[in-house]
Amino acid sequence: MYKRLKIGVLFLVLMLAISTHSCKRDQEKKVLQNVESHEPTEELVVLDNGNLWKANIETTIGINTMINRLDSFSEKEAVSSYNSLKDSLELDFSIIFQKCTMKGEAHNQLHNYLKPMIVLFEGMGSDDLITCERSFDELTQHLKLYENYFE
Repeated sequence: MYKRLKIGVLFLVLMLAISTHSCKRDQEKKVLQNVESHEPTEELVVLDNGNLWKANIETTIGINTMINRLDSFSEKEAVSSYNSLKDSLELDFSIIFQKCTMKGEAHNQLHNYLKPMIVLFEGMGSDDLITCERSFDELTQHLKLYENYFE
C-alpha cells in the first residue's frame, strides 16, 4: 500500500514540476513546495468579480473526461478497481497540466481548483475500501463544482 501511495505522490509531484516548468508561474512553485512538504494549502477558488473564469478547451475536456470516468465506474466493491480508476484519473489530470495555456489570475484560480484533487487521488489508491469510496464520492462532488467557476 505504501509503495503504491509513494509512487502516486511522486507522480503528482513530477506532474506539478512539469507544470511549473511549462507555465513558469510563482503559484506553481508554491504548490510544488506544499506538495513536497505535505503542507496544506488554504487557497480557495474565487470568481472573477462575480463572473466565471475563461478556461482553455483542453482543461474543460479533461475535467469532463474525469467526470465521465467517475459516472461510468461500476466496480465499486473492489479496491483494485478504485486503484485502476485512480491511475486513469491521474493521467487525465496530467494532460490538463501539460496542455495548460491559461494565464494570469484565471490560471491561478484553476490551480486552486485542481490542488484538492491530489489528496483525493491518494485516497483512491488506498488499500481500504471505505477510504476509496469516500475519496471517490468527494472527487465526484469536487469535479461537479468546475462549472461554478469556469466556462
